[in-house]
Amino acid sequence: MTEDVREAFRRLHTGGTFVLPNPWDVPSARLLAHLGFPALATTSSGFAATLGRADQRVTRDELVTHVATLTAAVRVPLSVDAERGYADDPAGVAETVRMLAEAGASGVSIEDYDPVAGRVDPVEVAAERIAAAASVCADHGMVLTGRAENHLYGVADLADTIARLIAYRDAGAGCLYAPGLRDLDDIARLVGEVGAPVNVLALPDGPTVPQLAEAGVRRVSTGGSLAWAAYGALVHAATELRDAGTSTYLDRALPQSVRDAAFD
Repeated sequence: MTEDVREAFRRLHTGGTFVLPNPWDVPSARLLAHLGFPALATTSSGFAATLGRADQRVTRDELVTHVATLTAAVRVPLSVDAERGYADDPAGVAETVRMLAEAGASGVSIEDYDPVAGRVDPVEVAAERIAAAASVCADHGMVLTGRAENHLYGVADLADTIARLIAYRDAGAGCLYAPGLRDLDDIARLVGEVGAPVNVLALPDGPTVPQLAEAGVRRVSTGGSLAWAAYGALVHAATELRDAGTSTYLDRALPQSVRDAAFD
């Protein structure tokens, strides 16, 4: 079963464009699978929120348990946001990826931002960590995504981002991702130069999925945005209840028929 699911995820990267939404718990994963999305991916910030924590405050063991729970709950492939790999050295990154493989992951992403140092890693350091992850992904048939975090941390250097992604491709990443890019011309340039499938983060002020597909983007993910939209709906509903004493928020509640279908 796991091998078939991983093969399905690899096939998704061979042509066309698909949306890879990011659930944060079992109910959201089941609802997204019920809606017909062909694959899902975890969100580090969304999962951290379920524990009442900020992003980058989850342990490796907590992530692995989360992934095992999600893969047991849905039949579609699950890729994992593994942040920097939860380790200080490449061997530790490889061990993290092995643990996620055993938990049923079909893919994993490794980023190049070091939250302890508060900076993006030198490219050679990041590429070595990607290579360690790639060796494990190859053994398990998983898709490895190499992430360049420049544009989330104030480094608006597209040429450096492209060079980094090429280095991660050469180190074994099968998909490439620079979260935070918004300009369609920049995205099209990146797609044209990196020579591998590209993931783009969907943003409210960014291109639409059809525009990204036209630019050659293979994969569009949502990060923590669906989780924050859901939490926002909760706050709006609770505010209405507190301040007006009304419950019109129920007009937008999940229909019973969908609940019955997704949570069987």
